[in-house]
Amino acid sequence: MSDLLTFVEQEIAQDTRSKFPDFGAGDTINVHVKIKEGNKERVQQFQGTVIQRKNRNTSGETFTVRKISNGVGVERILPLLSPSIDKIELIRQGKVRRARLYYLRGRQGKAARIKERQRHSSK
Repeated sequence: MSDLLTFVEQEIAQDTRSKFPDFGAGDTINVHVKIKEGNKERVQQFQGTVIQRKNRNTSGETFTVRKISNGVGVERILPLLSPSIDKIELIRQGKVRRARLYYLRGRQGKAARIKERQRHSSK
């Protein structure tokens, strides 16, 4: 029974994961989140730097996105397989050497910048 359950979870996760770009810690992404207000539904964008991705390749995979809004750091933890996530756009890939970027919480302005990873063009 548990084998069947894990098989179904993997199939659903594989199908949903394929519609999102491959992103990791240090990347700047734009997440389109569906917000329900009363009987209306709208899409709100949340753009920021990915601090971490937890439980990769499982049905409970989550990622944390951090942005600075009016001088205040705002973090949002989002489940990757959530039906409320409409779309994820990869804006820029960051060059980092670790999987968890908690040190960004203590930095502001230029100190919180991340270098961009160079994309090699094939000739």
